[in-house]
Amino acid sequence: MSSSAPHNSVRSDGEAPANPSTSSGRTVVLPSAAPLMTKRGWSAFLVALIIVCAGAPVLNLMVPDSSMFHLSDFAISLIGKIMCYAICALAMDLIWGYTGILSLGHGLFFALGGYAMGMYLMRQIGLDGNYKSELPDFMVFLDWKVLPWHWLGSSSFIFQMAMVVLAPGLLALVFGFFAFRSRIKGVYFSIITQALTFAAMLLFFRNETGFGGNNGFTDFKRILDIPIAQPSTRMVLFVLTGCTLLGFYIFSRWLVQSKFGRVLQAIRDAESRVMFSGYNPVAYKLTIWVISAIMCGIAGALYVPQVGIINPGEMSPANSIEMAIWAAVGGRATLIGPIVGAFAVNGAKSWFTAAFPEYWLYFLGAIFVIVTLYLPQGIVGLVRKFTSKKEGERA
Repeated sequence: MSSSAPHNSVRSDGEAPANPSTSSGRTVVLPSAAPLMTKRGWSAFLVALIIVCAGAPVLNLMVPDSSMFHLSDFAISLIGKIMCYAICALAMDLIWGYTGILSLGHGLFFALGGYAMGMYLMRQIGLDGNYKSELPDFMVFLDWKVLPWHWLGSSSFIFQMAMVVLAPGLLALVFGFFAFRSRIKGVYFSIITQALTFAAMLLFFRNETGFGGNNGFTDFKRILDIPIAQPSTRMVLFVLTGCTLLGFYIFSRWLVQSKFGRVLQAIRDAESRVMFSGYNPVAYKLTIWVISAIMCGIAGALYVPQVGIINPGEMSPANSIEMAIWAAVGGRATLIGPIVGAFAVNGAKSWFTAAFPEYWLYFLGAIFVIVTLYLPQGIVGLVRKFTSKKEGERA
């Protein structure tokens, strides 16, 4: 007498059917899709959203300066800047943590988004510049008479916001297409991305490119004809940055839990097997590469009006390396880890550069070495290991 045990099957698209089905008289019960986040995760997300949209504005705008609960303008600016960095760290996690592509050039995409926003902010200065000209001050200083061709749409907010997405997205698309089609990977890919951002930095340093040369763009006055320095404008930018970070986090969780995300992780673990299974890794890698570049561009656009300056230094290879450090310190392939890493590293940087400015780079290097050798799963991995150990002891 022979019997056959029930077996699991999956639809051709990789997803499980919603209800049990029968096949050849046998009942096939498939697991349901995992939720986007747990109840605890949604609770934490809601708390973060309330803090960004209500808590910080109240503590900054309504609580008196003399109160110990007052959140200073400096703190708002610093946190807003770090949230922009956290978006970049999240983008780095998508390509490095989940796809296995280590980029050392994402600072270029961040800067391109920043320059696109900066061009609009420079045009918003109008006749309030030092030379009382419709042209940006640096162009008057260089004795330029008309705007360069690539500045012609810069007075339109909508056009420049489109450029925030298109400039880094198109560059990533062209670069990634040739790199991935040529099967460049590993350390070779990392070196090429670093060379790309270094070449762009040297290009933007030149005055004749029309991007302000060494000084870049600064001395912004308004955004959408609203004074950019007034507290309410700063707070709107802060809230917008926080909501963008939270939105990208939810989007990233949905992405990595989808079939697309599972293929990305398969490419990270065994790209050859993915190819033999009939998938084209180039299309998947190129898509996530462009998405991460656009995320960095949007982060750069949010960064510039809050910090008040953008120059070629943002394209330096060191800035791109720091993005990888944020992801490694927080914990790769966790999504929340890179955000934690961005806040931890940049919080430490803010204190170290004020207290011991000459030792910061040594401290940063030490952090990376320690994490690589002793904390390969980062801060989040350490916390999860400690939590699971505690739960095991209770059991």
